[in-house]
Amino acid sequence: MNAVQAPTRKSETRSKDQVDKPWQVIILDDPVNLMEYVARVIVKIFGYSREKAEEMMMAVHQRGKAVVWTGGREKAEMYVNQLHSAQLHATLEKSE
Repeated sequence: MNAVQAPTRKSETRSKDQVDKPWQVIILDDPVNLMEYVARVIVKIFGYSREKAEEMMMAVHQRGKAVVWTGGREKAEMYVNQLHSAQLHATLEKSE
């Protein structure tokens, strides 16, 4: 009698460090968008207060970039897409 064996699943092994590290959404400075517009977009997308959005906008302006959100990859990708839709330069990277 031939026994049918259930297929084995290959599981990806990821270190706890890889799984636990959050992702950062970073807005990059650009010469096109006005600072006021950047602050408005941050308020609209992330729901931050006007004051917090202006602080982030100034960090982008003065340092060339600023982390505006940290969390899971899926949500980070969604935020980057929304920022791109608003014509802002943005990227995501793993937290260190």
